[in-house]
Amino acid sequence: MTKKSQTIRLTKRSAFSLVELVVVVLIIGILAAVAAPKMFDTASDARDSATRASLGILRDAVELHRAQNGTYPTAATITNALRPFIKGPFPRVQTTRVPSSNQTNTVVASTVDPLAPVAGSHGWVYNETTGDIAVNHASCITW
Repeated sequence: MTKKSQTIRLTKRSAFSLVELVVVVLIIGILAAVAAPKMFDTASDARDSATRASLGILRDAVELHRAQNGTYPTAATITNALRPFIKGPFPRVQTTRVPSSNQTNTVVASTVDPLAPVAGSHGWVYNETTGDIAVNHASCITW
């Protein structure tokens, strides 16, 4: 074999064929179609995390109130009673699992143990006997 034929063979094979490029583009497209919804759903994950964090803050504030005063705050006065234990305004529900019209900072009383959502109400549900507080929605009550 001559040197000239070796160089021609090497230069011919140094590029990708059109079929190879199409296959690679298809694979990248499939991966992007699968991964994109997971990557772009971060806003709802952030709202869920914010609601869970607010719930933890409220539970801690209820326990601090009980430790300082000997009793849990009443449902009617909870927003004012917890004010010394919460920095900033009383938190509101922000999760995307709850309709936007129900994303408020209102607190409704419940005497059910364990807590259950109160129909027709918004925001948080609170049991003043046990000090339990949760999101007033069936999909979030177990948080």
